[in-house]
Amino acid sequence: MRRRREFEEGVRRNRSNIGEWLRYATWEESQQEIARSRSIYERALDVDARSQTVYIKYAEMEMKNKNINLARNLFDRAVTVLPRVSQFWYRFAYMEELVDNVQGAREVFDRWMQWEPEYEAWMAFIKFEQRYKEVQNVRGVFERLVFVHPEPKAWLRWAQFEETNGDADSVREVFGRAIDRLGEEHMDQHVFISFAKFEVRMREHERARAIYKYALQRLPRAQSQSLYNQYTVFEKQFGDTNEVEEVVVRKRRMQYEAMVKRDPRDYDAWIDFAKLEESAGDRDRIRDVYERAVAEHPTTAEKDVWRRYIYIWLFYALYEETQARDVDRARQVYGAALDLIPHERFTFGKLWHQYAWFEIRQGNVDKARRALGQALGRCPKNSLFRSYINLELELREFDRVRTLYTKHIEFNPANCATWVEFARFESALGEETRARAVYELAVEQPTLDMPEILWKAYIDFELELGHTDRVRSLYERLLKLTDHVKVWISRAQFELDTQGQEAARSVFEEGDGRLRDVGRKEERLALLEAWRSMESDGGDIESVERRMPTRVRRRRVLDDGSMEEYFDYVFPDDTQGSRFKLLAKAHMWKQTQHSE
Repeated sequence: MRRRREFEEGVRRNRSNIGEWLRYATWEESQQEIARSRSIYERALDVDARSQTVYIKYAEMEMKNKNINLARNLFDRAVTVLPRVSQFWYRFAYMEELVDNVQGAREVFDRWMQWEPEYEAWMAFIKFEQRYKEVQNVRGVFERLVFVHPEPKAWLRWAQFEETNGDADSVREVFGRAIDRLGEEHMDQHVFISFAKFEVRMREHERARAIYKYALQRLPRAQSQSLYNQYTVFEKQFGDTNEVEEVVVRKRRMQYEAMVKRDPRDYDAWIDFAKLEESAGDRDRIRDVYERAVAEHPTTAEKDVWRRYIYIWLFYALYEETQARDVDRARQVYGAALDLIPHERFTFGKLWHQYAWFEIRQGNVDKARRALGQALGRCPKNSLFRSYINLELELREFDRVRTLYTKHIEFNPANCATWVEFARFESALGEETRARAVYELAVEQPTLDMPEILWKAYIDFELELGHTDRVRSLYERLLKLTDHVKVWISRAQFELDTQGQEAARSVFEEGDGRLRDVGRKEERLALLEAWRSMESDGGDIESVERRMPTRVRRRRVLDDGSMEEYFDYVFPDDTQGSRFKLLAKAHMWKQTQHSE
């Protein structure tokens, strides 16, 4: 009684707490007070008549105590109040089937289907009828299902059922109705695939081929990839491969024709179109597509617009050379392309390069050289020089290579990559003096695009030869030009490898002083960290630690008058840092005096 009073007091204080009602009803049930438990559930439903949990727990209690009629009445109330809650219908039908009331379960499903629930509910009804082998009832449910959910998967399940329980004509009728009902707008390729596979199982190969062709003519390419794949597999098994390839090529040809008609300067579409025709192998069609494509040349003299267009000429020339085996026609294609480009504004090194190698393959070395020479004369650029140099390297004409490097440097003396390649070329030939002279000329240039690459290559060159004095001299010359921290660290590492820690320590000290004088705090910190890393291997690390800065937060005024916080580094030998420490100590002393 005391426990019951506690529950009554709890539900009286908080009537809306359904969990409290459920605990109360469960406790009464555990005490075998079924009537009281039922009364509590009813009181809970008076509080919340749409609580799914209360209905389910209530029904479970009645079924557990074998009060089937009461549970049936309760489920009937639940599906009347909440007809869109699927679990009530599932439990209701399951209970009727559990007590062998098959007709009652069928009536439950039938009532449920009147609400047109989701696809899974219909499939539960169909599976129920299949368990009792009611074939006609299953057909009736499928008829209602495809009316409510005319989706491809519903038609496919129906066709699968008819194939198992009916005859071939019934299956064909279902597929035919599916195609008519879905139409081209909602048609799915898997319906046709399943239909064709059924005909294959029936040994009706011509019917299957007709279905595939019918579908391929009506479905867009983007929605029929699997259909194409299945058709290809079908023809490989039962038909002529040429036939399916012709169907695919014809379909894609129509798509490309539509694309280039919509945008005649869609050069990517023209390239794909030409490649399609190349795969088909019709020479007249291939040349026709290429000729139509190159006729649509850009109307503006902008290189980005021309870039994709030039690729059409390149593919055209390659086709004539490698597949059509028409060398004269390939040469004409190259000539027409080169005449069309406005070389006074821009050129395409790839086209000149490919033409030169085409002549090389034909054994016309002089023509290849004349072509590249003409290119350099009309529109010199770095890529053309490199292409010509690589050609002469392949031919082992080293004097010509040397001449070309000289011309390249005269054209662009600021290009460090060219200087380095020239020096490495001389070094590879064993001409160390020439290579060193090239490097010397390079570092004396007033303007260089990437001097760090040039100096590094020069230093590495002398290191490979073992000339440590020359390397040291190069570092000294470089440090007169720049105070970059990486140069100091590299110099210190060189001294460490050649003369030991003392020499490296001297370099670090000199670099620390130089960076301190120019006020590069972050680079100075990086130098000290590298120094500390070296000293950590049995060196004097404490002397480096004494030089390490302190990271402090400061504020500064921006141009718009606002304040910005930033981090600064205060070094022990920094005058401003010493003044900062003095002010901090004075501030601490003042606070101590004030507290006293």
